[in-house]
Amino acid sequence: MRMLDRTGFTYSDLSVGMSEEYIKTITDNDIVSFAEVSGDTNPMHLDDDFASETLFRSRIAHGMLTASLISTIIGTLLPGPGCIYLGQNLKFLRPVRIGDAVLARVVIEALIPEKKRVALRTTCAVNDKLVLDGDALVMVPERA
Repeated sequence: MRMLDRTGFTYSDLSVGMSEEYIKTITDNDIVSFAEVSGDTNPMHLDDDFASETLFRSRIAHGMLTASLISTIIGTLLPGPGCIYLGQNLKFLRPVRIGDAVLARVVIEALIPEKKRVALRTTCAVNDKLVLDGDALVMVPERA
C-alpha cells in the first residue's frame, strides 16, 4: 500500500489497472461509533439479543460502514487527496461481523479524459470472499 501523501495523484498520473488496498478489522467500537455518527441505530447492529433472532444469528456491521473503507482508499490513496466522489453503486453480498478483517480494494477500470473522470471497480472481501461489490466514478484534478 502506498503511504499517504497529501497531494494525491493528478489525472495524468493515472492508468487503467492501477489499484490500492486497505484492510481494517471491524470492532464493536467501530459499529457503535458508526451508529452514533450516522444515526442508524438498527438493533441488528447494536443489540445482541435482537440480532440472535435474525437470519444472521448475531450482530453485523452496517453495510455503509464496510462501504466507507472504499472511501478511505479513494480519498487518501487512489486517486487520493483532491479527487471528488461523483457516484457509487454497491451490492452487499455477505454480512460483516465483529472481528472480521475487511480487505477493501479499488481498481481503475477506465479513464474518461474529456472530463477528467475515472471509473473504478470497488470491492470488499473477508477471508477471500466478496462481501461488497461495486463501482464508482470520481473526478480527478489535473496539474495546475
